[in-house]
Amino acid sequence: MRAWQYVGTGRPLALVEVPDPVAGPGEVVIDVRAAGLCHTDVAIMDGPTSSILGHVPIVLGHEVAGVVRELGPGVTGVRVGDRVGIDPSGGFHGPGVGRDGGYAEATIGRVGELVPIPDGVSFEQAAAGTDAGATSHHAVLVAAQVTTGTRVGVIGLGGLGQIGARVAVLAGAEVHAADVRAELGDVARGLGVQTFVTDVAELAPLGLDVIIDFAGMRTTGPAIDAVRPGGRVVQVGAGAPEATISVERLVIKRVELIGTLGSDRSDLESIYRLLASGELDPVISTIGFDDIADGLDRLRRGQATGRLVASCTD
Repeated sequence: MRAWQYVGTGRPLALVEVPDPVAGPGEVVIDVRAAGLCHTDVAIMDGPTSSILGHVPIVLGHEVAGVVRELGPGVTGVRVGDRVGIDPSGGFHGPGVGRDGGYAEATIGRVGELVPIPDGVSFEQAAAGTDAGATSHHAVLVAAQVTTGTRVGVIGLGGLGQIGARVAVLAGAEVHAADVRAELGDVARGLGVQTFVTDVAELAPLGLDVIIDFAGMRTTGPAIDAVRPGGRVVQVGAGAPEATISVERLVIKRVELIGTLGSDRSDLESIYRLLASGELDPVISTIGFDDIADGLDRLRRGQATGRLVASCTD
């Protein structure tokens, strides 16, 4: 089968022929129907996070949705033909990180990772939901503790931020957003966002309870400046490896600064329910399997709209 392999820092992915996966005990083989592209993959290719990989070469792709083709020994509760997403919350042991992932025509899923895809949810939505969706859900409802009436600021309306903003709206929050791309104003309004600005500083007069930074492009400091005294800043994005903050402002304003990474299975299940209901319909840009390497270059250049997903259907 064909697969896109990471072969070393600073080198492009290689499209190679590899043997079809074989399911071991507690595993299934999944025919990949969609695989989401993530900035984490770009960071791996460029070097900063390549140390997390279980082995090299490795097939990247940790946002995976597809159809069960084969059951390994002792597998129960799963049937051939089931539509499933792979929960990536196993982290360093998961697909595309600890083992070969979804940038391939087929991959291995472990039974405990499989989450059924509800009727009406496309493979592309299901793939994006595994990480972009679940991570955003966790950031908003768990880390930020958003609930009805919370006044929320969202920085960045990319693949994660747009989902996070919508999840907050559906939770009954009052949501305001900032993104340097002025053209995303219409997207923001479609999500139910009340105010859209292009500078984080413009959020300051709103007295927001919490600001969730999905960008991380040296926006942590401005978020601390903009949130209300006693408020909370939740850092999700890490677009830049470092940021400068005013410790004085952090202390005087009594701001709680929280970093969050990933999600758990319940977040993914909730995202799938929201997708099935139609209340969550994130912007997804699709490409073909052969275009995965070019798609990652688009991410690197900041030229992707919404979440970029490779559609691998026949």
